[in-house]
Amino acid sequence: MGTSAEAATEADWKTRADWFQHSLRKYFFNEKTGIMNQWFPKEYNRPGDNFYYWWHAHVLDVLVDAYERTGDPAIVVQIREYSSCLRANNGGTFLHNYYDDMEWTALALLRAYQATGEEEYKTAVLELWADIQTAWNDHFGGGMAWKKDQLDYKNTPANAPAAILAARLYGLRRNPEDLEWAVRIYEWNQTHLVDPDTGRVWDGINRLGDGRIDYDWEFTYCQGVFLGAGAELFRVTGEQKYAGDALLTARSCIKRLCHPETLLLPDEGIDDTGLFKGILIRYFVLLEKQLPGAVSIREIILANADALWTKGLDHPMGLCGPSWEHKPVLPVQLSVQLSGLMLLEGAAVI
Repeated sequence: MGTSAEAATEADWKTRADWFQHSLRKYFFNEKTGIMNQWFPKEYNRPGDNFYYWWHAHVLDVLVDAYERTGDPAIVVQIREYSSCLRANNGGTFLHNYYDDMEWTALALLRAYQATGEEEYKTAVLELWADIQTAWNDHFGGGMAWKKDQLDYKNTPANAPAAILAARLYGLRRNPEDLEWAVRIYEWNQTHLVDPDTGRVWDGINRLGDGRIDYDWEFTYCQGVFLGAGAELFRVTGEQKYAGDALLTARSCIKRLCHPETLLLPDEGIDDTGLFKGILIRYFVLLEKQLPGAVSIREIILANADALWTKGLDHPMGLCGPSWEHKPVLPVQLSVQLSGLMLLEGAAVI
């Protein structure tokens, strides 16, 4: 870890996270739609572009990050307005064809409810959760489908976040059925898509209809959500098995995906994969808070944040690219910018 990361105080990282929150809104927010553009500069947003619904769940998540950290009441209004506009831009509903997209929206809205106490978020979460449960089917012995028109494709992105959601709902409501769901989903994911010896998490099974596991798809995202599910189940049950699972996956992730000398996470590109590192950071933070110092999470987060701050940011504009050690080249995608913001928010609270 570089000396500047060691020297930076908690207050420094909070100030930097505030500045990057401002940059996100300044360069991406669209006054007409009420949600973020998917590209900066705005001229790169084209009519008919794919609407990445799930990215906007992470916009809500980083707004909740900022509110939990600062207590600024203006952010409560932003969360309320953004969630309303996201629903409007998604056809007047939070429901969607992709189960994993709905899971991310439910997770963000649940955090919004817990942070603000506004009942409309809880109502939306329970509506989403009822629909998400329809993802479970008997293909490959259970598990949550990725999307409604491909029910025989099962993957970690549709299962681990669902387990996190169910565990958090159990923590909120103490409804035994929520815990049953969390355990059932988690165990299916672990049995089918996790290497039992190393804790390495694979992406999915039967993507091409051939029954095969995508062993060569190794993403930071999958490691993050599975260890996050373990951390949440440990939190609500106290069972050490889940802590052990989460630590095994965390150590495997660090060994395989972090640079052995710099500790930097890899450049995973743009589009959906541009969000993946930020999601790993979010669940690294969760695990560190559950089990402080058990693995070198704090060191890794600060090393990556230092690299982004000193090497990877266009400071005059407040933009970042998919590599946290190289300055961005325009245009910059929302998914990529969100990952950088999640990193700085993580450094501010770790």
